[in-house]
Amino acid sequence: MNIGLALQIIALSMLLVPADYLTVIWVMVAQALSGIAKDLNKMSAKSAVKQLVPANAEGKLYKWVAVLTGSKNALKGLGFFLGGALLSVLGFSSAVMAMAIALSAVWVASLVTLKADLGKAKSKPKFSEVFSKSSEINILSAARMALFGARDVWFVVALPVYLASEFQWDHWWVGGFLALWVIGYGIVQTQAPKLTGKAEGVVPGRLVVSGWAAVLAAIPISIAMSLAWGYSPYFSVLGGLLLFGVIFAINSSLHSYLIVSYAREDGVSMDVGFYYMANAMGRLLGTVLSGSIYQLYGLEACLLASSIMLAVASVISLKLPNTRNAAVQ
Repeated sequence: MNIGLALQIIALSMLLVPADYLTVIWVMVAQALSGIAKDLNKMSAKSAVKQLVPANAEGKLYKWVAVLTGSKNALKGLGFFLGGALLSVLGFSSAVMAMAIALSAVWVASLVTLKADLGKAKSKPKFSEVFSKSSEINILSAARMALFGARDVWFVVALPVYLASEFQWDHWWVGGFLALWVIGYGIVQTQAPKLTGKAEGVVPGRLVVSGWAAVLAAIPISIAMSLAWGYSPYFSVLGGLLLFGVIFAINSSLHSYLIVSYAREDGVSMDVGFYYMANAMGRLLGTVLSGSIYQLYGLEACLLASSIMLAVASVISLKLPNTRNAAVQ
């Protein structure tokens, strides 16, 4: 956790150099450090939940993972607006400096208050142990890779370009709309336990996870068909995107809970880290495909690719363990 916070401060500080030094390579390195920092903090936070929630309290674990995941994404969306406001009021360098100072205060507070033994493994793991030996985690990681590849294959490059070129939205409209989408997505994530069985005292298993992925797979192909049949692109794309966000949020929250539930008590961060490595691979694949497919074949092809990936995620999820009962707490 503290290493992640420190790396984020370093990444921000790299952007405080004179403008002449802000080359593409320099900014890419800063962004890479920032990405590593984000994943270290995300992994640490979710691993800590596993340690803090009592054993066998699966209902409580599901609730807190959903709250953590959803609030993180809602704040990420809010960060788009906060970043824009800081940029407008303070300018680039001062805005970055303000963020670095604020984050430094958080880092110091974490160093002082965070328990040193929280989540610490009993033995030092070997490098070979980075790769999970658990079939449950390997299957869930493969499904996660397909799930996030399916989102980013049309969301990261194709959708913003489509909104700007077809709807004639400027950068403020595109960025603002997608930021609001992320905030709404995060809010829905916090409610996922109520929608997927926790209220009945059941922890989601393979049929629930596979079923929600299958429902999600129907949405991109429906948007593509609607566009092909000549329906209003505003209704098809924007309406479909909102529905996709709701169902995707439930899928993501399910996955986030299950990885924490499946992870070993000793060395939980190893399993969670491996899972997020698969998540990053899926996002990389989706981003590369989003730009290339959109440039060659358009948005409809990106949507078709998304549905195919989601169908794959649904099939992979059938290999997960079956549903088990859990006390609702």
